[in-house]
Amino acid sequence: MASTFTVNKEKKTPAGDEKRGLAMSGSRTPESALDVGGDSFTSSREEDAADGIQHSHRMLSFSDALLSIIATVMILPVTHTEISPGQPFDKGVQKLLATRIAVYLMTFLIVTVAWAAHTRLFQVVAKIDDTLALLNLACMMTITFLPFTFSLMVTFPEVPLGIFLFCVCVITIGAVQALIVVYAFHFPHLLNPQIEHCAHRALYRQHILGIILRGPALCFAAAGFSLFFYPASYLLMAMVIFLPYFSKAASWCRGRLVGPPELPAPSVEFFTFDLHEPLSKERVEAFSDGVYAIVATLLILDICEDNVPDAKDVREKFQGSLVAALSVYGPHFLAYFGSFATVGLLWFAHHSLFLHIRKATQSMGLLNTLSLAFVGGLPLAYQQTSAFAQQPRDELESVRVSCAIIFFASIFQFAIWTTALLHERETLQPSARFGGREHAFMFAKLALYPCASLLAFASTCFLSRFSTAIFHLMQIAVPFAFLLLRLLVRLALAVLQALRDLRLPEPGGEDDSRAPLLPAAC
Repeated sequence: MASTFTVNKEKKTPAGDEKRGLAMSGSRTPESALDVGGDSFTSSREEDAADGIQHSHRMLSFSDALLSIIATVMILPVTHTEISPGQPFDKGVQKLLATRIAVYLMTFLIVTVAWAAHTRLFQVVAKIDDTLALLNLACMMTITFLPFTFSLMVTFPEVPLGIFLFCVCVITIGAVQALIVVYAFHFPHLLNPQIEHCAHRALYRQHILGIILRGPALCFAAAGFSLFFYPASYLLMAMVIFLPYFSKAASWCRGRLVGPPELPAPSVEFFTFDLHEPLSKERVEAFSDGVYAIVATLLILDICEDNVPDAKDVREKFQGSLVAALSVYGPHFLAYFGSFATVGLLWFAHHSLFLHIRKATQSMGLLNTLSLAFVGGLPLAYQQTSAFAQQPRDELESVRVSCAIIFFASIFQFAIWTTALLHERETLQPSARFGGREHAFMFAKLALYPCASLLAFASTCFLSRFSTAIFHLMQIAVPFAFLLLRLLVRLALAVLQALRDLRLPEPGGEDDSRAPLLPAAC
């Protein structure tokens, strides 16, 4: 069924046009469209509260926080992979870690798909009552069970029970979301005003249910395949992640072969509930901030759990000196501070990026999800770097794993920036576009970590004996580079401007005629 439907207009008033324009804006959520109206809106909220109806802002904030936590704690079974001190970092260990990281990335992306579906759902459902709030809690409870099923999957990758339970959870999440849709359409006053007053609500309901149940349908097939051929289950679960993009590619191919769809007549309006459309920028930022906050918090858990000396050991081995006992764990504390600085600076770059973004497109949302997936892997990087003292012969592999995680977490941020530049008039603020005063600074800020981590990784190939020193040097140098970055960018631009001014004029005055074509200084 097509993702866009036409509805005959019953009334056309300026107020109705204003509401429709706000509801269909890509940078405004349906909830924000309800915030116009001043005193009348306040009185309507009081009436809703008297009837047991409330707006969904706080519930959505709770759901975003919970989903970001669940997506992030998926990395814990990977970071707690047990490798004995005498066990070499051979191909067997590398294969084990690679398998667990791959399963982690897949499950992280599936959780973000559930979050995106939740976001779309509550763009349609504008208000909630007690029943809807309880249904949402049931959905969140099922989502909180996903880390347990993921732990079974990474611990017993060839046993179908973990895959089966994970798929059952995803099916249950889809079923609860479908119940929310059915309930909301049964009580239209809970819906977005544009759908509430539409004569074709049944058509909308059918279309929205079809979108919500696509992923659970694939997981139902994956659960069946897990009982006799589990590799097909992983393939089907991966399809859940990329199904919207496959659908969009199929629509594009169909349009090229058959031709574009017919445009609706001027006397009709249309409303879309489509996974291809951009998500709310505010909820993308909220979910991303949640992931960064949880990752930064997870780093201290191992410090609290593993680096508090036993009282008996302090008395017997260190003659009661707590300072001497804590000095043994010095490398762990250095790794913690370096890892926290990395998380904090990556969040700072993400924050600066989204300050200049006006609208998050579908491709930018996918790249942001991939960046967050590798940000969630930073606790693994901390585990690797904190083990330098215990396993010095494996430090080269640990440094490379850490550099790779940091590189991919930051390069996807840079990819968001470059993707936004392709449609800069729609997606970026004027100051961040080509030629804007912040363009060069943002380019340098987002390119700093990819370049630093790539340089550190490449340096270990030639100076493997100094891999630990190289990695720690990167951790120390990058924060100072962030502090001096604006000064360095201005200095570089001034040098480039001076070199351009010193260029010799070409004969015949051609240089003057072409001077206006040169790019302006940022």
